[in-house]
Amino acid sequence: MTDTTAARNEGAKQRSFFQALQLDTRLLGMIGAFVLICLVFHFYTEGRFLTPRNIFNLTIQTVSVAIMATGMVFVIVTRHIDLSVGSLLATCAAVMAVMQTQVLPQTFGFELGHPMIWVIALLAGIATGIVIGAFHGWMVGYLEIPAFIVTLGGLLVWRNVAWFTTNGQTIGPLDETFIKIGGIGGTLGVTGSWIACALAVAAALGLMAASRRRKSQHGFPVKPMWAELTVGGIVTAAIVGFVAILNAYEIPERVLERRFEARGEVLPEGFTTGYGIPYSVLLLIAVAVVMTVVAQRTRLGRYIFATGGNPDAAELSGINTRLLTVKVFAIMGALCGLSAAVAAARLGFSTNDIGTLDELRVIAAAVIGGTALSGGIGTIYGAILGALIMQSLQSGMAMIGIDAPLQNIVVGVVLVLAVLVDIIYRKRIGE
Repeated sequence: MTDTTAARNEGAKQRSFFQALQLDTRLLGMIGAFVLICLVFHFYTEGRFLTPRNIFNLTIQTVSVAIMATGMVFVIVTRHIDLSVGSLLATCAAVMAVMQTQVLPQTFGFELGHPMIWVIALLAGIATGIVIGAFHGWMVGYLEIPAFIVTLGGLLVWRNVAWFTTNGQTIGPLDETFIKIGGIGGTLGVTGSWIACALAVAAALGLMAASRRRKSQHGFPVKPMWAELTVGGIVTAAIVGFVAILNAYEIPERVLERRFEARGEVLPEGFTTGYGIPYSVLLLIAVAVVMTVVAQRTRLGRYIFATGGNPDAAELSGINTRLLTVKVFAIMGALCGLSAAVAAARLGFSTNDIGTLDELRVIAAAVIGGTALSGGIGTIYGAILGALIMQSLQSGMAMIGIDAPLQNIVVGVVLVLAVLVDIIYRKRIGE
């Protein structure tokens, strides 16, 4: 009897500890699943999965899908779906590639390496995504065609528009500055990464302190100070650890030699340095921050979640749900344009198969990240973590030699299980 009572008291203490920290239990479960996946693949790859090199590659491979997944959260939250994102990415990538290699140099006389080529091309790709996305939203919102049908048609249409834009050819090489957006060709370096790390830690701790101060001023309950310090320590350790791992991936000697030769210098004996944080990861962080602010701090975000929770009530309260649908799909289109830039820059070319099956990966990332298909519920950080889990599964299976068909089977099973777990979780929460 005494042992049972002691066990109950111990369980109560553990629950009160986690309640004091106010951590999202679903987020903790996703992080636990991600860590388990990494450990399993690290074991089966004989220690190659959790190396700085592989983690660096994993991050830059995740960025393109993760950026689109943040937009898919808004689409699914409003009870819609977008099956065209992979094809739209291909069209935006084709537009940017043709602008860089043909339109700007041949029609407008821009010289190779002109500093405005990559800027104009990037803006053209994003603008293309916004226009197409808004067109999808107009058909869904104003013509009341189901989003499934509109975007299924878009999946077929825009994939082939991309093919005609490039005449079925691989377009490249792309502008050298533009390629830096893709990741390995453009990084902050070790020193720049540590500076960015310090700024990120300061920003995270500053936001936590500001949130605590705001709650205290308005009379809302706040965490105990020990819990606040614990969470702050976890966040700091995560940021510092991530940057340290990326800095630990050293640039190969032959690459360093070429860089020094380009500056007319000789590589010093024994000189080594790391890549640091890729520009594409910085872009993903910026997108995540902006999308989180939109979701939590703006009227547009409140309207999106209110509409997803109860569309009829939202419309009766004065929300223009039709125009809102146009805005949501336009945002999705803009993010497809950004993802197209990252994907094309990482390859250095725009290919016919770029973005193939990305629509499934993006939807899976959002759903695995906790976005409810019934609408009204979803988080930006969850979608990014979902994208990371998806990419980890695919990369790990590729490293241990699993064929692509079996990889797709595993991803499909994981998606179904994620939805099942989400349903069970929400039922328990409801109880």
